[in-house]
Amino acid sequence: MEIALDEANAAAKAGEVPVGAVVVKDGTVIAKAHNRVLRDKDPSAHAEVLAIRAAAQLLDNERLIGCDLYVTLEPCPMCATLISFARIRRLYYGADDLKGGGVSHGPRIFAQATCHHRPECYPGISEQRASQVLKDFFQARR
Repeated sequence: MEIALDEANAAAKAGEVPVGAVVVKDGTVIAKAHNRVLRDKDPSAHAEVLAIRAAAQLLDNERLIGCDLYVTLEPCPMCATLISFARIRRLYYGADDLKGGGVSHGPRIFAQATCHHRPECYPGISEQRASQVLKDFFQARR
């Protein structure tokens, strides 16, 4: 989660919503990313999407069997669906997203009958630090 927090801080410095994501396989970081929505002018350029894409390219496989994902913020519904499609084994995330989350809040993608793969989920990892990065970012913008 430390690396994901570093990625979130990099996003904040770039003026992006500070979310960072890291894909780990067999204890090794194989991909990391932060939000690049503004830079890429791409509404899908969320940290999770970018990290999962990079990991899939590295592994030369659309399924990330045996991979774990660390994210600083609860994934949105789009990212939660991608996590399912990618067959991520475990999802670890920091701060809850009461308005935009798709895992523990909102549509709860993994709880839907149509969800084909449900990763193990571990919320609240470094939650206070992950929340603080977001609070500081949005407070500075007001």
